[in-house]
Amino acid sequence: MNEKDYLIWLNSIHGIGYLTIEKFKEYFKTLENLWNAPVSEIYKIPNLRRNVADSIIKTRKEEYIRNYKEKLLSMKVQCLIKNEELYPVVLKYIKAHPQILYMKGNIKKEDEKAIAIIGSRKCTSYGRNIAYKFARELASYGITIISGMAYGIDSAAHKGALDGGGRTIAVLGSGIDICYPKSNANLMKRIIESGAVISEYPLGTQPRPGNFPRRNRIISGLSMGVLVVEAGLKSGTLITIDYALEQGKDVFAIPGNINCSVSKGTNKLLKEGAKLVTCIEDIIEEYNIERETCNIENKYSDLSQSEKSVLKVIEKKQPIHIDLISSILHLDAGAVNGIITVLEIKDYVEMLPGRIIILK
Repeated sequence: MNEKDYLIWLNSIHGIGYLTIEKFKEYFKTLENLWNAPVSEIYKIPNLRRNVADSIIKTRKEEYIRNYKEKLLSMKVQCLIKNEELYPVVLKYIKAHPQILYMKGNIKKEDEKAIAIIGSRKCTSYGRNIAYKFARELASYGITIISGMAYGIDSAAHKGALDGGGRTIAVLGSGIDICYPKSNANLMKRIIESGAVISEYPLGTQPRPGNFPRRNRIISGLSMGVLVVEAGLKSGTLITIDYALEQGKDVFAIPGNINCSVSKGTNKLLKEGAKLVTCIEDIIEEYNIERETCNIENKYSDLSQSEKSVLKVIEKKQPIHIDLISSILHLDAGAVNGIITVLEIKDYVEMLPGRIIILK
């Protein structure tokens, strides 16, 4: 038995979180002492619910821990604790750091260069497009996108990073064996292949409302800064911002329609000092990050040369009017119209009202 075994054991018990484990360490000095403590001593632990004490006693068996670890192994879930090399360095120094992390996929050193993109589950189509666009562009700078894999802004941000060929990390409010929402099963698979899905909650933990505010400290903790796209005045997104400010992280916000409920939170943040963001450069200039070299020929290998040329212009200038694309490339307007139509069919671009083109 070692420290990791004790943490796996305690974390697997419903009703024991990171704060309770800290209290155990203070009370018993070591978790090994808790493991070996008399039953009577466990029942004397201050403010410990009787049912939790019962669970501690019932599961205090090496066989229990061995079976749990075998289950993790069968599901290809890695288990990380603070003193291990793979545990994210940036999380080691935040207040109430996770005692244990379950992970599918992998976290790399380069993921320390990360921005969280968060916002409302009930976002507008504008918000969804903005989250996708910014995530995709940030990915082109080698920036990892952190979010929570929820409906709306979170999902759009993960998709943008992936479609931009970048890395992304999802922090769950459930056990890592539970995909929430279920409709994100394919997205979760893609994230695992190009980044990681992590959770501090044990296997089988359902996505209860109280889990999400707690996991938000991890989202901000993994990031250099947090970009809020859309959020209401009572949004859980603002809890993440509280954590970000406590952790000394940068806070960015997209201005929104003053008549739209999901913009009231972001507009309030701007009034309170968040940095107003209208383009990718507003974030990049804070960190002196240069765009990673990207070979357009390889990135869009399924496209014709003329299609690649048009995409290259859109990447640099978006949002851009279709007539300006024609002017820059010295192409007939009809030819550009035809190329844009093909790119829309191939799901590379989107035409907004007024014949404005953006990447999807």
